[in-house]
Amino acid sequence: MKDNLTNLQRFRWRLHEIIFEADTKAGKLFDIILIVSIVSSVLVVMLDSVVALRNLYGGYFYGLEWGFTLLFTIEYILRLLCVKKPVKYALSFFGMVDLFSILPTYASLLLPGSQYFIVIRVLRVLRVFRVFKLVQYMGEASTLTRALKASRRKIIIFLMTIMTLVIIFGSLMYVIEGVKNGFTSIPRSIYWAIVTMTTVGYGDISPKTNMGQVLASIIMILGYAIIAVPTGIVTSELSRAGQKEVTTQACPECMAHGHDVDAVFCKFCSARLNSDMS
Repeated sequence: MKDNLTNLQRFRWRLHEIIFEADTKAGKLFDIILIVSIVSSVLVVMLDSVVALRNLYGGYFYGLEWGFTLLFTIEYILRLLCVKKPVKYALSFFGMVDLFSILPTYASLLLPGSQYFIVIRVLRVLRVFRVFKLVQYMGEASTLTRALKASRRKIIIFLMTIMTLVIIFGSLMYVIEGVKNGFTSIPRSIYWAIVTMTTVGYGDISPKTNMGQVLASIIMILGYAIIAVPTGIVTSELSRAGQKEVTTQACPECMAHGHDVDAVFCKFCSARLNSDMS
């Protein structure tokens, strides 16, 4: 019994290594196959939404969709089998994405009849959730995540500053232009300031007075300078985050990524990262 249990543990660990990591040949091959399948399944959903193509190849699209659904169902079950806490994984972000990417196809079986056709089509749109699964197979995704987390306070302060400026500029434009020129309220004037500062420029509202046009010019020039600020913040943090080499090793206990290449224990839950699952 002990030998059987040990073999089962080794099988689960090997399965975990292939599915959740990309440092081995088997893991890389699994990721490549899965990425191709995800992209293909999303492409089928998009093509199936084109009426002309659906009329010609609807049967093929239907068969391919069920093929992808069965493939992702098997993958989802294997993921639950190889982790120590399947419920925790099932309730995680990627676990929910995995589930929602396959549920609509099965849900369509429970809604037969032409009167439910529109509902089924809406449910099928949820399959584009599969595209989110691609994120966990990008090596730089963890680096980008760390950079965004590190720069979140600076970005929050930046956004607060921008909100203060658009409130001030919007209020000034409301006083300068007034209701007769389309600036009917301070909120509407703030909307104009946001559109102008972000260089979108819808043109639905525009200043008519000389003073208003001068203020608009200042906001436009300021907008170009402001756009560069968050880019610089995130780029700086990306440079710092990229200096530290990490592995694709996923913790079998908490499923966290971003461990150092020489890490033995998970830095989030302290679980052991090597093949000793006892």
